[in-house]
Amino acid sequence: MEPLSGWRTPAFAELNAPVASVLGERTAKEFAALRVETVGDLLRHLPRHYLSGTELTDLATLEEGEHVAVMARVESSDIKRNMSAPGGRRRSTARLEVVLTDGKGRLRVTFFGNDHLAGWWQAQLRMGVRGIFVGKVGSFQNHPQMTHPAFVMLDAAGKVVGKSEEKERIAELSRSGIVGLYPATAKLPTWKIAECIRFALATLGATDDPWPDWVREQSGICGHVDAFSLVHRPGTLGEVETGRRRLLFDEAFATQLTMAYRRAENARQSAGPRPRRPDGLLDAFDARLPFALTPGQVEVGAEIFADLARHAPMQRLLQGEVGSGKTLVALRAMLTVVDAGAQAVLLAPTEVLAQQHYGTIAGMLGDLGAGRVLGAPDCATDVVLLTGSSSSAQRKAALLKIASGEAGIVVGTHALLADQVSFAELGLVVVDEQHRFGVEQRARLTDRSASKPHVLVLTATPIPRSVAMTVFGDLEVSTLTELPGGRSDVATTVVNAALRPAWVERAWERVDEEVAQGRQVFVVAPRIGADGSDGGVMWLAELLADGPLRNRRLAVLHGQLAADAKEATMAAFAAGEVDVLISTTIIEVGVDVPNASMMVIWDADRFGISQLHQLRGRIGRGEHPGVCLLISRIDPASDAWVRLESVAATRDGFALAELDLVQRREGDVLGATQSGGRSALRLLRVLDHADVISAARQVAEEAVVRDPECTTPGFADAVAQTNLLAGGEWIERS
Repeated sequence: MEPLSGWRTPAFAELNAPVASVLGERTAKEFAALRVETVGDLLRHLPRHYLSGTELTDLATLEEGEHVAVMARVESSDIKRNMSAPGGRRRSTARLEVVLTDGKGRLRVTFFGNDHLAGWWQAQLRMGVRGIFVGKVGSFQNHPQMTHPAFVMLDAAGKVVGKSEEKERIAELSRSGIVGLYPATAKLPTWKIAECIRFALATLGATDDPWPDWVREQSGICGHVDAFSLVHRPGTLGEVETGRRRLLFDEAFATQLTMAYRRAENARQSAGPRPRRPDGLLDAFDARLPFALTPGQVEVGAEIFADLARHAPMQRLLQGEVGSGKTLVALRAMLTVVDAGAQAVLLAPTEVLAQQHYGTIAGMLGDLGAGRVLGAPDCATDVVLLTGSSSSAQRKAALLKIASGEAGIVVGTHALLADQVSFAELGLVVVDEQHRFGVEQRARLTDRSASKPHVLVLTATPIPRSVAMTVFGDLEVSTLTELPGGRSDVATTVVNAALRPAWVERAWERVDEEVAQGRQVFVVAPRIGADGSDGGVMWLAELLADGPLRNRRLAVLHGQLAADAKEATMAAFAAGEVDVLISTTIIEVGVDVPNASMMVIWDADRFGISQLHQLRGRIGRGEHPGVCLLISRIDPASDAWVRLESVAATRDGFALAELDLVQRREGDVLGATQSGGRSALRLLRVLDHADVISAARQVAEEAVVRDPECTTPGFADAVAQTNLLAGGEWIERS
């Protein structure tokens, strides 16, 4: 990443200096593995644990893959011997197995060598002695383990037994005061990181705080230079907490400040008001609905109608459980805009989803979506589809209807973002699964009107409130939680293919039985497996076609198929001409086939919690109860198996979303690590620190009132940095 420059405050300039400018190029390269690129990154690389000279490490907090320093007691040590015969010569080898304890948990430590070495190690690692062990946490038989860690043993007074340069460095961890143990790597042990941070602290000038006095007073936080000293060189754990509170506030405040200024900017923009018109297309559509709207759909619809009637552009996020009827709510908003004389666009991330939305909308509207044709109602409008695979004739016809305004509703993919697409009057943009579109792409669509169009974002992934404040803080949030009538229950079961292969055979028998009753089935795999590799779509298709489902109509669907082939396959499945659809996650969202009552997800451990929940939402959409089988070949004692059981235990998307977030890094939630960039959040955890985020939001709102033009240097720098680090992926919503 290029060095950040042009900062208005010395504090931001110092913290955004490349770490190489302080530590040199060689050390900077070593820190790259820890995602440390700037001085600020280095100073925000906080210890995972703090130890006093006599405190044992909580072994339950260790994570596999970490390079750590732990202080623990030896519970037991045992030499294991075996004979080997390399080149026909018998040779004795030995290993020392040590069990460390903190009084509650245990950590196995193993040393490999010969009899002499094993005996020497055992003499030092006697039962009951205390030591510091530095190395990488691995795993053996699903239990944490360290192999050949560096170590020093401590006597009763806490002094190091024996002397060497390495022992002296390790021993510093046990001396007076509170000592931090940093997340480390093989090239950067914790004591080297501590030395680098001490050097960086020495170069940090006594610069003015980037936040005005009133912000610090209202938030009860210490100065920013003091905060770094307190977290890296504390005298007490209370000082650590004081410093951390300031650094957490900084991250929360920067994001909330950015969101607050975006909300203020949006409120200043002008949008054409699109109030609901009586006796128009919407009323005609509502009168034809064969079912009653749920109370939630009515309530959310009223919120959207109120937004559309205003002069400021609507910026609303509609989140809802799988099958909660978001598309219907969005369609009613689009019809309101058409009644008001403007056009509405639904932007979908994939052609399969765009085709599905187009078919759903056209089917629900009937002749109300037939356009100005003989016999159509006077209020009817035209619905057109534009995707990258549209033929030249289809594309030309769609572009003419869009430009003339004849098409009141336009459904499409990224093809709608092309310069050739011109709207008569664009009043509403509905974005499905917005995170799949970049900032510049959305701007190409929303900047094509004299007035700003209203924006409605749909997501089928439930979002915890703290995430919504952080990731979608510039959007008003509406939520649909109840399911419309007619939805059936879905029973989910986890199947271990390795331990119970007979259950897998029974799964295919159940698929055959489901088809025999006139219903349809999805089989989902995590990859295409074009080479026939085990676990891929192509492998499963061949396995099933030659075996348990040889008498059934099978079809394959994946992203590498031509667009017309994908469209034809989905159309055939929707029409009931295909019994079993074997697919990748291309069917994850939007696909609506009420007759599909069963889903088998192969290698289910390769999917995330939210993704599994989305996939499961494709079944049970009609009158038939759904059956979802999660098939995996992993160890039932693993964390991934627990994740699968969590999905099987509940259909509460919000509970699963929180669990999913707990298991993932916030950078993934915000999109930064997915794009390979630095995350705007290093310390803040949106679930753990919801109170910090909420408090920062209040201060940010007052900041906008006091400084509506963002002229305060620290505010301007915070907004610039947040936008830059996030790359616009989650901040830019306009």
